[in-house]
Amino acid sequence: MESYVKTKAMEAREGARGMAVAETAQKNRTLVKMADLLRADAKFLISENEKDVLSAKEKGLSEAMIDRLTLNEKRIGEMSSALIEVSQMPDPVGEISNIIKRPNEMLVGKMRVPIGVISIIYESRPNVTADAAGLCLKAGNAVILRGGSEAIHSNKAIVSILRTALLAGGLPEGAVTFIDNPQREAVMEMLKLEGLIDLVIPRGGEGLIRTVTENSRIPVLKHYKGVCHVFVDRECDQGMASEICFNSKVQRPGTCNAMETMLVDAAVAEAFLPPMMRRFIDAGVSVLGCSETVRICPQTAPVKDEDYHVEYLSLKLNVRVVKDMDAAIAHIAKYSSSHTDSIVTNNHQRAMRFLREVDSSAVLINASTRLNDGGQFGLGAEIGISTDKIHARGPMGLQELTTMKFIVFGNGQLRS
Repeated sequence: MESYVKTKAMEAREGARGMAVAETAQKNRTLVKMADLLRADAKFLISENEKDVLSAKEKGLSEAMIDRLTLNEKRIGEMSSALIEVSQMPDPVGEISNIIKRPNEMLVGKMRVPIGVISIIYESRPNVTADAAGLCLKAGNAVILRGGSEAIHSNKAIVSILRTALLAGGLPEGAVTFIDNPQREAVMEMLKLEGLIDLVIPRGGEGLIRTVTENSRIPVLKHYKGVCHVFVDRECDQGMASEICFNSKVQRPGTCNAMETMLVDAAVAEAFLPPMMRRFIDAGVSVLGCSETVRICPQTAPVKDEDYHVEYLSLKLNVRVVKDMDAAIAHIAKYSSSHTDSIVTNNHQRAMRFLREVDSSAVLINASTRLNDGGQFGLGAEIGISTDKIHARGPMGLQELTTMKFIVFGNGQLRS
């Protein structure tokens, strides 16, 4: 296993050297070719994906996992469109900034450069294969992809198409490298390859991410889970609040930016909760509520304190009535995973206070938590969302897949 994984990493390292000097036009043509081939081979991709979906159902995987795993023509079209979008975005590589002139006439600045070899370790979602490859390549990197065993057929099929496009575009095939061994040992060996791999980005459940973080000798960018909140303020438009809360929970509950706890200001709870609860229940949402929520809406089951820490990734929701904004912010500080939190209010001062005091990777005013996404933020397809505070925070797009180096323009300066 050690030899197998190291060989793959060396192939990627060689690919990274070629990608670092690739011209923007060449990278863009290759990304468009990838998009075209994905659309052209949609039937092949769906047939391979069906093998994974059938196996997942036989193993009894959750509905949320199966939803993440499933490919159809719409999702393949979205993968293709994301690659086109990335091809149309400005190339960050080579960008020079912050030039200053020193007293000795030396010019000092920074240049944006590729990180090198990036390893993506992920579960379920085959679209990550194309999204990750496209972003890494546009930013001048090579990528080592290690998807979960549940998506092995889907990921192999996508990688074969991407590598075909690389060869057609005159770029190194090793720029997209795939670990097709499903054994856990392959991941453990990969995490030892400091010097060959420059960055690890795990995408998946909290268990996977903690395992990667605890065993990696390589820097890791990650978020552990998405315990996201919407606070319905006393000065909100209740119709808007209903739409935002419903979208945050129901639109796609199996994602990290779906709302898991709805906080409602006590001043509007009596009016807001009954119609909101009926709407949730009609949509199949299972609601757990605090004692005040249960009093107002007796059909609600009691919530336990530990439930507020849970990322459900399903049609399950916590509801808590809070005394005021202070209590809402305190609840978020205690239970939030620092991923995404939103306030619905018409009061500008209260909104700005929420922005300042809630310490999450994305804080929204009068908008659904589901909008915390690279595509929605204009970054193109994202590589993931980071709740770390160093290097990258929030959705990670092209710029987050590069780093900076100092550059100096001199005319003979020496240090005395």
